[in-house]
Amino acid sequence: MILTEIDHVAIAVHDLEAAIAYYEQAFGAQVHHRETVDSDGVEEALLKVADSYIQLTAATRPDSPIAKHLEKRGEGLHHIGYRVDDCQAAMDAMIAAGARPIDQAPRPGSRGTTVAFIHPKGSFGTLIELVEE
Repeated sequence: MILTEIDHVAIAVHDLEAAIAYYEQAFGAQVHHRETVDSDGVEEALLKVADSYIQLTAATRPDSPIAKHLEKRGEGLHHIGYRVDDCQAAMDAMIAAGARPIDQAPRPGSRGTTVAFIHPKGSFGTLIELVEE
């Protein structure tokens, strides 16, 4: 099995502060990690749930993938992150199974991880992020 855990469920939001406040009030959740990823044009807040996260993510610039998602589809589920031991091996296995990569090779992600995105058109409509810690 290449997948080791669900790393995170990413939710695209317009207002990161409002989303954090909602999750704090509704679930008692607390921000475990917060980071701006300039290369992706996003700011994220990770709320820990057991060994996984809810990733609230907002755009920091109008050309970011999150901004485009919000404009086209509105707020809500953006992608799911699967934790793997070897991002390149997982990516190769997915491509061999017919997946369409967005990233041509694994790259640095938040929290010091290595990540690669897989296009939803090759993954039954789900944007997938492979996450190697």
